[in-house]
Amino acid sequence: MAPEILYFAIPGFVVLLLLEAWYSWKEQKEYYEIKDTFSSLAMGIGNVVSGLLAKLVVLAAFMLVYKVRLFTLPFTWWMWVLAFFADDLSYYWFHYTSHNMRWFWASHVVHHSSQRYNLSTALRQTWTGNLTGSFIFWMWMPLVGFHPFVVLLMQQVSLIYQFWIHTEAINLLPRPIEFIFNTPSHHRVHHGSNLKYLDKNHGGVLIIWDRLFGTFQQEEERPVYGLTKNINTFNPVQIAFREWSDMFCQARRSGSLRNAINYLLRPPGWSHNGTSKTARQMKEELKRK
Repeated sequence: MAPEILYFAIPGFVVLLLLEAWYSWKEQKEYYEIKDTFSSLAMGIGNVVSGLLAKLVVLAAFMLVYKVRLFTLPFTWWMWVLAFFADDLSYYWFHYTSHNMRWFWASHVVHHSSQRYNLSTALRQTWTGNLTGSFIFWMWMPLVGFHPFVVLLMQQVSLIYQFWIHTEAINLLPRPIEFIFNTPSHHRVHHGSNLKYLDKNHGGVLIIWDRLFGTFQQEEERPVYGLTKNINTFNPVQIAFREWSDMFCQARRSGSLRNAINYLLRPPGWSHNGTSKTARQMKEELKRK
């Protein structure tokens, strides 16, 4: 297996989380809510446990593809630079698709289910992501010659970076940093349920992809965190599987195979009878008013 550097980062996560919680209490910021925080921690623990099996599946898939690779990239400094950009671009398209295809949203919604925004929210991770195919967005990397261990390592680097941006304690950073990198300000937008913030700022480490592909949104008013329709539960099992259950129930009752497939492949909020709307539909309605 690839070196699990993410596990070595966990003590640092805990220290930073405790510092932010202390700052929140000291400044009376109300960043934290006890039940919400424990739900996020439970989701994080579940992600680690489920990830033990998932990583075996992902590594096996990457190794199979690597056997038929088009090139063999040497372990040189420029390979690591290429791997960083390749991983970050892969993450962008995975993240973008997770907001625009309900099958992947069913896993990713877990991360958006908290109505708080703090470092514990970073740990609120899916139990089903890799097992339901999210790793396919990185499959091209071993195909072009990146060793599977390199791919898995870069994924962990990205996740470690993204931990610290889940905070309201940091406002704006110097302009060059805000222009190039994903920052707390940019990621707060991503977690906002405000209509203009929906499906924006999908970057991992870099925000340049959003600027290039037209999904960037500057933080203006303070975001309202959570979902457009919150699940209103702190139960980790319900947080992990509620959207999967809702999606399959709606598909089963949709009246046709075509509608059923659309419930899986169309964006979150799509409905065959107009009872719910996607983010794009809601934005178009607002423009017409």
